[in-house]
Amino acid sequence: MKAIVITRPGGPEVLVQEDRPVPEPGPGEIRVRVHTSAMNRADLLQRRGMYPAPPGAPADIGGLEYAGEVDAVGAGAGLWAVGNRVMGIVGGGGHSEYVVVHEREGIRIPQNLGWEEAAAVPEAFLTAYDALFRQLDVKVGERVLIHAVGSGVGTAALQLARAAGAEVIGTSRTAAKLERARELGLETGVDTSKEDLAEAVNQATYGSGVHALVDLVGGKLLEASLRVLAVRGRAVVVGTTAGAKAEIDLGLLLRRRIHLFGTVLRSRPLEEKIALAREFSGAVLPLVSSGRIRPVIDSVYSFADIRKAHEQMEQNDSFGKIVLTW
Repeated sequence: MKAIVITRPGGPEVLVQEDRPVPEPGPGEIRVRVHTSAMNRADLLQRRGMYPAPPGAPADIGGLEYAGEVDAVGAGAGLWAVGNRVMGIVGGGGHSEYVVVHEREGIRIPQNLGWEEAAAVPEAFLTAYDALFRQLDVKVGERVLIHAVGSGVGTAALQLARAAGAEVIGTSRTAAKLERARELGLETGVDTSKEDLAEAVNQATYGSGVHALVDLVGGKLLEASLRVLAVRGRAVVVGTTAGAKAEIDLGLLLRRRIHLFGTVLRSRPLEEKIALAREFSGAVLPLVSSGRIRPVIDSVYSFADIRKAHEQMEQNDSFGKIVLTW
């Protein structure tokens, strides 16, 4: 099979296409012929040698998601048949022609989604769903602040929060991304390159703050974000594109009884990934099938142009997902 291999830590030039053995499914597993995948920040970090793959995932092949057809079924696996369309997340190896996953990790691709749209779903929407509802327990009528609302996870979280009846305030360093996010249901956009976060949020909420925060950037913005959380507010840190360190006022956490969580999907045990996939299939797929929420695609690249896809993601100007196709 063809695979995009990281030959050494470095820039996009270290990525090459190589032939690798086609994996065989074991008991309870399925092999998926990958039609499309997508880019994630983790792919950039892994390429630079800063984010090793978890045990069991290929160390030199990136890719955290896939969309394709079941190609082979392992012993005892009966949930899928050869030819079924499935999508899902993996710890790595999604940037190859075949992946092997546990059958219960696979998620049905709705009929209204093509291959490119399907590839834009798994990592973004599973991450957003987990952050909003399994970590933050967002409820109808609450106010949610989403940083990097124009990113893949950001656009997914925005739509899921709105579908659940929450009010969304989103941030970006690009005014154009905020305008596009309004088309997805964003009520209030904050351009953090020009506006003061606390002032903008307090104005939008009449000083009452937000109930929940989905932080996809980390860094210094976290401290300012905690200051706009209401009493007993909840915050989850999902990404650290703005930096892995932040200084926070512990007194503020105590006085407002703030709950601060950290989360990552890639390294979770198989049992947790299966539970998330099954819960997601019941809660979110109907919304996708009805068209109420939709994956947002910025651009599509052939795997032959993988270096260009990495270069674009590094420019931080994409809105939604960068999709890759064989």
